[in-house]
Amino acid sequence: MLNHKAVFLKNTNWLVMAGLTLLLCLVAQTGRSDDVDRNYEPSPYVKITHPEWSRDAVIYQLNTRQFTPEGTFTAAARQLPRLKELGINIVWLMPIQPIGEKNRKGSLGSPYSVRDYLDVNPEFGDIDSLKQFIGEAHRLGMYVILDWVANHTAWDNPLIEQHPEWYSRNWKGEMHSPTWTDWSDTVTLDYSQPGLRKYMTDAMKYWVEEIGFDGFRCDIAGFVPLDFWENLRRELDAIRPVFMLAEWDERDLHARSFDMTYSWDFYDNLHKIAKGEADVGALNGHYFRMYNTWPRDGMRMVFVSNHDKNTWEGTQFEMFGDALENAIVLSVVAEGMPLVYNGQEAGNPKRLAFFEKDSIEWRDHPVGELYKKLFALKKSNPALWNGAWGAEMIPVFNSAPQQVFSFVRMNQQDGVFAVFNFSAETRSVRFQDGPHHGEWRDFSSGDAVSFNESSSLEMAPWSWRVFLKRE
Repeated sequence: MLNHKAVFLKNTNWLVMAGLTLLLCLVAQTGRSDDVDRNYEPSPYVKITHPEWSRDAVIYQLNTRQFTPEGTFTAAARQLPRLKELGINIVWLMPIQPIGEKNRKGSLGSPYSVRDYLDVNPEFGDIDSLKQFIGEAHRLGMYVILDWVANHTAWDNPLIEQHPEWYSRNWKGEMHSPTWTDWSDTVTLDYSQPGLRKYMTDAMKYWVEEIGFDGFRCDIAGFVPLDFWENLRRELDAIRPVFMLAEWDERDLHARSFDMTYSWDFYDNLHKIAKGEADVGALNGHYFRMYNTWPRDGMRMVFVSNHDKNTWEGTQFEMFGDALENAIVLSVVAEGMPLVYNGQEAGNPKRLAFFEKDSIEWRDHPVGELYKKLFALKKSNPALWNGAWGAEMIPVFNSAPQQVFSFVRMNQQDGVFAVFNFSAETRSVRFQDGPHHGEWRDFSSGDAVSFNESSSLEMAPWSWRVFLKRE
């Protein structure tokens, strides 16, 4: 006799199994679809988190030897309130360790020839006076980063005797200075050695944990393997958020190690324009490359002077001449974190000696006043903040594209419209349709200004105009 109940249960089980199979197939297909979708999701290139305090920061390079007549941390600390008033957030101290004596250049030597990574140059003071300098900066709401020389040491650094295997060798098997350079007072390290990597990492952690530094400016960072920097950043961030500046011009450094790299291209193109060796097309090319190759959240340091340029090539006045104000203003209102170099704000008229004592003559100067006004604008106008915090530059095309550079940076509440005449002739310029239409206020005069499709500007030789967005 046919067991209808058994047949029913058998058929039901089959239906259940079929349904489960279909459901699993659908889930599997959905999973594969999600996997494909995830494969096409954009991922931020910059994986590190910038310290919040760097969002509107301005950086100052301080050469302790030349910064004051005394050349000490204690004397430099007394100048910190002045730097704070100028608008400085980050003080970058050039190397402060003892300087090598073997193969020394000049009578005092180069601070980039480090004899002991864990000590202080007695020329500048001691550990306690250094801590007091950093403490005073922190009290003022400022941050201090240390210039770190990871690629090479002095010839009389004890590591040469203690760990000769940590040093690079030439074809003769001998230790050597960095190849293709004249840095004869230094000897090259070998980063294929795990022991060296751990030593260098621990040394840098010491200056953060024990002394109070807030990060590092890393000398010729591209001469040291990227994976060393990436591991270092992880270990430093485990202590507390740090700010890392690389003396290098390479995108990959931004992903997992450095907050900011040098924008040498910014300086070089501006210098060529100032000397009549290029026109505004050089700036267009610079920003074209920047927007198409560099991550949006990778900060670039822009400058019109630093220790290399000042000492070996010329002062800001020699290098930019009549274009100096344009260069300074562009370094603040365009994208990038502006740098002020050691006495630049005082209109320092000389190339500071690098291996000798050469004090700055401090004075009030129009360059300092200009920087102070511009930095106040940068901090009060979020469109001008650093990295992804700030607004992108949008080109505003004009009737003199080879001589006049113009752009807008604007978010929902704030913005600037900036125009620069990079030529020795007066230019009357008209602007094409663009985001500059509307009501503005002249940054210099405070006057209300309106722009539309028929507006024009009369630009004096080597002049700039900055307009602020009005509600």
